[in-house]
Amino acid sequence: MTITLSATLAANEDIERRRLAGERVLNLAFGEAGLPVHPALRDKLAAASERNGYGPVAGTSALRSAAAGYWTRRGLATDPELVVCGPGSKSLLYGLLLAIGGDVVLPMPSWVSYAAQADLVGSRPILVPAPPGEGGAPDPDLVAAQVRMARAAGRTVRSVLVTLPDNPSGRLATPATISRLVQVARELDLMIISDEIYRDLMHDPALPYTSPADLAPERTIVTTGLSKNLALGGWRIGVARLPEGGHTLLRRLLAVASEIWSAPAAPVQEAAAYAFGEPGELLARIVSSRRLHSLVAGAVYDRFVEAGAQVSPPQGGFYLYPDLSHLRRGGAAEITKLLLEEHGIGVLPGHAFGDDPAAARVRVAVSLLYGETTEERLTALSSPDPLRLPWIAANLDYLSMGLKGLSLVPHDTARERRPARIPAPCHG
Repeated sequence: MTITLSATLAANEDIERRRLAGERVLNLAFGEAGLPVHPALRDKLAAASERNGYGPVAGTSALRSAAAGYWTRRGLATDPELVVCGPGSKSLLYGLLLAIGGDVVLPMPSWVSYAAQADLVGSRPILVPAPPGEGGAPDPDLVAAQVRMARAAGRTVRSVLVTLPDNPSGRLATPATISRLVQVARELDLMIISDEIYRDLMHDPALPYTSPADLAPERTIVTTGLSKNLALGGWRIGVARLPEGGHTLLRRLLAVASEIWSAPAAPVQEAAAYAFGEPGELLARIVSSRRLHSLVAGAVYDRFVEAGAQVSPPQGGFYLYPDLSHLRRGGAAEITKLLLEEHGIGVLPGHAFGDDPAAARVRVAVSLLYGETTEERLTALSSPDPLRLPWIAANLDYLSMGLKGLSLVPHDTARERRPARIPAPCHG
């Protein structure tokens, strides 16, 4: 097995090295929420800083109860005893793959770590395309066919994973797709893992949202965390809601957790318990964040459409998944390299997400466009028109110029000449 650094983290580190070396790079490769910590959470963490005991493997009772309340307010009555906390939902997803065992069905494309984690635990992921125009959930009828084929070949397939809304596409699977997928999961006795870390960042909160746990609580695990809705990526805290009656799975997951992370960091758990209680000041921050993500993602969508890309409008989070095949420049790897080296724009190639390497699709994250300083990012959060702020407007212009430059360079000369460097975005 070849083990490599996560594509998102590797790209971010490469871009940072280039920026430290004096290159101008617009970082659209890294899915960090890009916003400051709310002062109330900072204060909670500081007040708990002397709590240095390990604590329960599953997490403190206060955090588990708060997470149960979070899901209950969303229509998923939750037993705190079936909540497990970990150092990020990413760790919990890895632990779940180990605890469930067998092979897993993934959407194609899907977040880079799903397939990588499956490889690490000895599972062979089955990649199944999402329905046209959707993202985050594999086509249910194709899932049924692929699982039956795999089982006929002697493979053990035990789970299917969805992301609602999706990374990398920024799209949401429809209630009809989720309903049909639940039906297939029941027919084939599959566990469903539903990664809902972007749920609170739906651009239109009125858009119909169906979790598999709404329809199949007996076989659905839901994971979430605070790294996206409250921009606490560096704090590393996540929670998992296990299925009704899932006590055997609970014991297996806790056994895995006890050998890998022992317990989440105690001070962070105390702040997270406050966050999952959803006080008004934090709900207001999430509303502001959601609005900012939506506005900037929409503006970036417009820039790609103007450049001739095929791309679906983003519906949640801070991602887009444009197809640049109109450029006829080969696959995503070549286009990604050209964007970075010739135009100072960092994106991720679609094949990092399990897509066809020959396709010209790339993943774009907009969340690092909001400013370079805490002051700029807070201003973006509160501005009635963040797109008119000088630094955000400059970033969008920089993107437009880079995409225009990419479109103008003939394919057969792209390797022979380097265009003049695009002027860097200013920060005012």
